[in-house]
Amino acid sequence: MAIDIEIKDGVGELIINAPPVNALNNAGWREFAEKMTALGQNSDVNCVVIRSEGRGFQAGVDVKELAENGDLIVELNRGCYDSFAAVYDCPVPTISAVHGFCIGGGIGISGASDFVIASEDATFQLPEIDRGALGAATHLMRLVGVQKARRMLYTCETIGAEELFRHGGCTAVVPREKLRDEAMTIARSIAGKSPQALRLGKQALNGIELLDPKQSYRFEQGFTLELYTSPDSQEARDAFVEKRDADFKK
Repeated sequence: MAIDIEIKDGVGELIINAPPVNALNNAGWREFAEKMTALGQNSDVNCVVIRSEGRGFQAGVDVKELAENGDLIVELNRGCYDSFAAVYDCPVPTISAVHGFCIGGGIGISGASDFVIASEDATFQLPEIDRGALGAATHLMRLVGVQKARRMLYTCETIGAEELFRHGGCTAVVPREKLRDEAMTIARSIAGKSPQALRLGKQALNGIELLDPKQSYRFEQGFTLELYTSPDSQEARDAFVEKRDADFKK
């Protein structure tokens, strides 16, 4: 079990708990999607907080699992797509409370949320190119805008919570020890509103958004699969697992 669920006072908490770095394997992504969907369908839940235990928020997919079995990429793509869609399509508001590292799939989760609250030590990165992959640029664009997202995708550089805040990617930056309390305070405030108004408001906001993250991410995934079948992608994964510099052949 990589995902824990708690429900109290109209707020559902989805807690990623997959030591050591909260990377999710194939089964973990399926579990995330299923439990996120179930929370959204629970009539006792009017707001969902997504948070994590341990060192950081989420470190993406389990690269070691993929390095051992590259055939999992299609199933894994589906798991990520279903997980991010479950967050975006959740019938009630969703808040990602991000601490520590937020990498790859963590960007997908937080970028699919209604909004993000970050701790002062939070960092955000999309290192997909260095891992022989692509994906979640759709969700990064929802956090930092087009030009910054493109730069982060090409360079794989990391940004901190304060820079994310300046780009409009989170609504608040708080000390790490206050992160859950801040998220829960806002979530309880939301959960106390009219359940019907919250659900209709969520539908309206998703309907008027100019870029549909599900269609956009599905488009991205075609290129992810194409890259993943190439020698460069395998070399990037091998280099990551073996802790060495990649050697790409011309």
